[in-house]
Amino acid sequence: MRAAVVTDFHAPLQIQDLPVPEPGPGQVLVRIEATGLCHTDIHAAHGDWPITPTPPFIPGHEGIGRIEKLGDGVSSRAVGDRVAIAWLAYACGECRHCIGGWETLCARQQTSGYSIDGTFAEYTVVAAAFATPVPDAICALEAAPLTCAGVTTYKAIKVARVAPAETVAIFGIGGLGHLALQYARIAGGFVIGVDITEEKLAMATELGADHVVNAHAGDPVAAIQALGGVDVAVALAASPEAFDQAYRSLRPGGRLVCVAMPADNAAISLPIFDTVIGGKSVIGSIVGTRNDLADVFALHAAGRTSVVTVGRKLDEVNDSIADVLAGRVPARVVFEL
Repeated sequence: MRAAVVTDFHAPLQIQDLPVPEPGPGQVLVRIEATGLCHTDIHAAHGDWPITPTPPFIPGHEGIGRIEKLGDGVSSRAVGDRVAIAWLAYACGECRHCIGGWETLCARQQTSGYSIDGTFAEYTVVAAAFATPVPDAICALEAAPLTCAGVTTYKAIKVARVAPAETVAIFGIGGLGHLALQYARIAGGFVIGVDITEEKLAMATELGADHVVNAHAGDPVAAIQALGGVDVAVALAASPEAFDQAYRSLRPGGRLVCVAMPADNAAISLPIFDTVIGGKSVIGSIVGTRNDLADVFALHAAGRTSVVTVGRKLDEVNDSIADVLAGRVPARVVFEL
């Protein structure tokens, strides 16, 4: 099979011919149809975070495909089933986080394209229980970004407890942000889109943003506070400065939701007095669960969300990474295999 492989954190990915993996007990073999390029894949390929993958490895965790082979003991899935392979590739199902509905915090979890090989390949294996069914009504090109960008931002809006008529600022209108904006609207919020390019702000307006703010053209905090501030700010841009701006955009009682993870474990500084007196909260939000992903697919199948994609071939992986880092991609690159 053909796969895009990280061989060194300081080298481009290599397209290699590798053996098709065999599913082990409890696993399924999936023929990948499409897989999205997440910024996390770029961080993985560059070894940006404190805990790094071990080269060589195959990135990717927004995979859509069909099951071609079952491992021993699999009865919950069948050959031909259409499934998604997400970031969470395995959780133990027994710890307090798993049984409490927070399987994404499981200490024994495995993650696609990071701790195990992912979906930048023609085939991959995954635990059958974590191969989430994909409705036939959703094309692979749109289903792929929903598998991470969708479920991650859906979860962020859930943990922010967005209520009808609250104002939500989305910092970073890209692969994640264009979906976060839509989930905030579904929850009943008024939405402000914040970005540094007019093209992405135009996309935000088309998707229903009530206001847009160009953070490159002026002080976004001043612009947002002039509108009355926000109840929720969702930080999706991988920049510590954007996190600081998001916090300072809050009204009293506001919630900052941290989603993006800048390189090198960057830190932000919080004013303790303002946080306490203003009753403000800072919330970390990791990806959603399998139940959250099922909700995301259901909303899209019902026509409640739109996914903006750019189709590419796997051979274009390195150029695509460069385009994402340069801000030349409106939302999500999806590799069609």
